[in-house]
Amino acid sequence: MTSAVHLPGLPFALSPSAGSAWEVDGTTVRATAPARSDLFIHPARVSAPVLDAPMLTGAPPEGDFQFSARVTVGFGADFDAGVLLLWCDEQHWAKLCFEYSPDREPMAVSVVTRGTSDDANGFTVEGNTVWLRVSRVDGAYAYHAATDGKTWRLVRHFGLDAPGPVALGFEVQSPVGDGCTAVFDEVAFSPERLRDLRDGS
Repeated sequence: MTSAVHLPGLPFALSPSAGSAWEVDGTTVRATAPARSDLFIHPARVSAPVLDAPMLTGAPPEGDFQFSARVTVGFGADFDAGVLLLWCDEQHWAKLCFEYSPDREPMAVSVVTRGTSDDANGFTVEGNTVWLRVSRVDGAYAYHAATDGKTWRLVRHFGLDAPGPVALGFEVQSPVGDGCTAVFDEVAFSPERLRDLRDGS
């Protein structure tokens, strides 16, 4: 798919990254990451940056927002993940991942990149489905995850220090595996300001 994607209820169009293939059916989005694909810049720069994971992103409206989706991942190898993504450029981006850990446990994981990437585990999840949410509040961002789609647990609150506009959307990766498929549905966007980072709302 090379043309812009329009999802019902999403007030901005999405565009796929070069060479990526995304399937859209109503409000459901699906993609399969190629083998050894990722977005990561090692914090010690002991390896070359990897920036080839399939992305589907667009420009959200200005101001506060909440963007969420139910994410289902066909886990196979360590670090396979379906991701909600903030993307400015190859030096400034952030991932909220539903990722398979080396302990063979699905986890909510966050990665923030400002020149180099960090990597922070959140909490483990039973099964291969979770809800993820990205919120913008006063120019900063909050990452939350929910196992029931209702009670949101804070994963991360951060500033991106991006030098330009920040796009929003989806990513799928398989850093050490032979490929990974992720499905995003129940996609929702609201310009409503998040009232509290830590009360589960």
